[in-house]
Amino acid sequence: MDLRLGDIVEVKKNHPCGNNKFEIMRTGMDFRIRCLGCDKQVWISRVNLEKRIKKILERKEV
Repeated sequence: MDLRLGDIVEVKKNHPCGNNKFEIMRTGMDFRIRCLGCDKQVWISRVNLEKRIKKILERKEV
């Protein structure tokens, strides 16, 4: 899956704050994503993130 810095993604499960939209802040083997509801940052592996993504809402242009 082609994920870039700044992309906004919607995940299948909600964050404890109730939001399910995240911004990608760091890419690589591990991703750092930021919840758009409460600004909490979470580290997650690439495999787990790719399983949890429902769709890419906003694509950051190159």
